[in-house]
Amino acid sequence: MTIKLLITGGTIDKQYDELNGKLIFTQSGIGDMLTQGRTRLELSLETVMLKDSLDLDDNDRQKILASCLACDESRIVITHGTDTMVETSQVLAAGIKDKTIVLLGAMVPYQFKNSDALFNLGCAIAAVQTLGNGVYITMNGKVFNYDEVVKNKELGEFQSR
Repeated sequence: MTIKLLITGGTIDKQYDELNGKLIFTQSGIGDMLTQGRTRLELSLETVMLKDSLDLDDNDRQKILASCLACDESRIVITHGTDTMVETSQVLAAGIKDKTIVLLGAMVPYQFKNSDALFNLGCAIAAVQTLGNGVYITMNGKVFNYDEVVKNKELGEFQSR
């Protein structure tokens, strides 16, 4: 079984720009994460975009949906920013019924010490192999149905509704 991994951006892939002191996108670190995690699965990576989820619009969500629909794989993992991950999952659930899709993100960029990125990616890859068709979000060791989760911005974690 090959798992499709779609990269869309979010904090997980941000890097620190020393010149202006801001977090920016230059390239995805997902390939490095998979190497560091010693992943031995068949994975197909595709970068759809590198955007902060607060900057995503309906066209971007349709592009993510189209990428899911176009891939032959029935198991898909999507890296995504945490702020609008739930909104994107709703679009995917409305448009796809015959695939297993797991979205994940990170509260701290992969390139920073104490990042949750590697753990979240590993959880998503494990979850997509065991869940039935549907759309899910996994963060910090928890797996949620797309329509039963909210991001608690005060605590910085995802919770059941």
